[in-house]
Amino acid sequence: MPLEGGTIRQLTFHDTGDLVESWSWDSQQIYFNSSAYNNGTTYKIGLNGGTPKRIFKHFFNRTHNVAEHPSSGELFFNDTRESDNQAQRKGYKGEYNPDIQSYNLKTQVYKRYTEYNGKDFWATIDRSGRIFFVSDEANGEYNLYTFDGNKKTALTNFKESIKRPQVSANGEKVVFEKDYQLFLYDVASKKTQALTLNMNRNFTLPKAQDFNVKGNIVEFDVAPDGKKMAFSSRGQLFVSDLEGKFVKQLDTRIDGRVLEVKWLADNKTLIFNQTVNGYQNWFSIAADGKGTEKQLTNELQNNRDISLNKDRTMGVYLSGRSEVKTIDLKTFAIKTIAKEEIWAFQNSKPYFSPNDEYVAFVAHRNFESDIFLHHLAKNETINLTNTGITEETPYWSPDGKYLYFASNRTKPAYPFGLEKERIYRLPLSKIEAPFKSDKFNDLFKPAEKKADDKIKADSTKPKKIEPIVVDFDGLMERMEAISPSYGVAESPIVFQKDTKTFVIYPSDHIENKNNLYKTTIEPFTPNKTEKIEGADSPSASIVQADGKYYVLNAGGICKLN
Repeated sequence: MPLEGGTIRQLTFHDTGDLVESWSWDSQQIYFNSSAYNNGTTYKIGLNGGTPKRIFKHFFNRTHNVAEHPSSGELFFNDTRESDNQAQRKGYKGEYNPDIQSYNLKTQVYKRYTEYNGKDFWATIDRSGRIFFVSDEANGEYNLYTFDGNKKTALTNFKESIKRPQVSANGEKVVFEKDYQLFLYDVASKKTQALTLNMNRNFTLPKAQDFNVKGNIVEFDVAPDGKKMAFSSRGQLFVSDLEGKFVKQLDTRIDGRVLEVKWLADNKTLIFNQTVNGYQNWFSIAADGKGTEKQLTNELQNNRDISLNKDRTMGVYLSGRSEVKTIDLKTFAIKTIAKEEIWAFQNSKPYFSPNDEYVAFVAHRNFESDIFLHHLAKNETINLTNTGITEETPYWSPDGKYLYFASNRTKPAYPFGLEKERIYRLPLSKIEAPFKSDKFNDLFKPAEKKADDKIKADSTKPKKIEPIVVDFDGLMERMEAISPSYGVAESPIVFQKDTKTFVIYPSDHIENKNNLYKTTIEPFTPNKTEKIEGADSPSASIVQADGKYYVLNAGGICKLN
C-alpha cells in the first residue's frame, strides 16, 4: 500500500501465515517469513507479486529475522525457535540460543558476529551498514544493542523487554515496541521517548448492531439452584433459564470484553472478568440486571482462570505471569498466596482441594510444567511432581485422595509443546486397594438395625472429607494411566458416586477429532472408557449444579445425561 494511502494489493495467496521482516535496499523486494515449508523459513517476493522465492534452500534450518546489508550482500538472520515462535520465552541459555549471523549468497561466506550463550536476535541495518539488534545479556531483559567496531555494545538498559526494533534508513532513529507502546531511540542523543499516536476513526456503525449468540458462547456457569445460567458471548454477559428461552443481556462496560463468569452462593450475584485498559479485571453484578456492576480489581495484568470452592465462599485465580490469588466471595478481599513462574498464557486453572486445605496449580521449572500444592493455613508451597517433563490441568478427586492430570511421560514439552498427552491419576498417599476376600466376608455380616430417624439423619449429613495426606515416598511411582494409550486426552474433570469414579475429558483417540469421553473406575472392575454421545466438539468446561452436569459444546451449552 502506498505510504500516503491508496489501493491495497495482495502479494501472497496460500493457507499459511506470512510475517513481513524487511525490504531490499532497492525497495523492489520484500523479505518475509512463512510456514509454507519446514515450519518456517524466509522468502522474498517482488512488488508485483508472483511466486515467492525461498532464500536459503537447505543451508540453514528455520531461517527468519532476515535483514539485507546495503553493500556487502550479506543477509543477516536467525535460525532457532528461541528467536522465532519462542521469542517471548525469556531467560533461555543453551544450544538453541540465537546469534547474530550472516550468509552471502554470492560469495557463500558465512559469518557469526556474536557468541553469547543467551539470546542475540532481531538484527536491523541502516544504509551505512551499522547493525542494531536485541540481546538479554546485561539484565535478562531484551534491550537494544549495536556493534562499536567489533565490540557488542548495549544502547538501552530497560527493566522491561523491547520487541522487534527497526532502524531508519539514515541510521538516526530506531523504533521498537515496549510495554505495548511504540518508542523511538535517538542514536545521537542516546535518549528514548514514547511516541504519541493520534488516530482518526471513521465511525461507520453509529447504531447498535444485533448479533446471534448461538454457537458463540465462550464461558458459562449454572446457578447452584439449578434454575438459571449465565454465559458470555462476543464479550457481552447474559443470564437465562436453563433452556435458553428467556435471555437477558446485562449492562457491562461499553468498552470492556467479558470472558469468564461464575455464580455466587446466593444464586443472585455474578462475578466475572472483563477488560479495563486492556487487562482483564474482576467485577460483580446482580444477575437480575437491576443493579450496576462493581469493579473488584484494578490491575495492569490479566486476572483469569478462576475456580470456586465447593460452597462458593472463596475463589482462586491467576494474575499476570507470576501470581496465584484468592478472593473472599463475601468481602471480596484479595490475597496473593503464591508467586511462581506461571507465565501469562496457556495456563492450567487452579483448584481448591475438596476440604479447602490446599490449592493445586501449575508453574514452570526449566520450561516444563509442574504441579504445585499450596497449603492455605500454613502458607507453604511445595512442588508436587518435579519430574523434568510436563504435567498440566490438575483436578482433585472429590475425596481429596487423588490428583488427575494430563501428561506425556516419555517426551518433554519443550520446545514444541505438549504432544500426545494422556490422563493420569496420582494417589497422594499410599492407598491399599480393597481385597475380594473382605468383600466376600461382608456378604455374611448381619445387617445393622437403625432407627428410621437415624437413617434419615445419616442420609442428609454431609460426607466428611479427611485431611489431605501427601506421601512423597515413591510418589510418582504410584501414578497410573487412565485414558487410552493412543490419541490425545486432556483437561480431566472428576466426579464420584458411591464406589464409582467418573473421569470426563476431551479426546481424539477414536475419530481423530475431539469428542467427550468418560472413563469409569470401580473396584474389582476393569476401567471402562466410552464416548459421551452428542458432545462432538467439547471444551474442557464442565459445570456441576443441583446434581446435574453441563458442558460447553460447539459454542453451545448441553446437559450430560
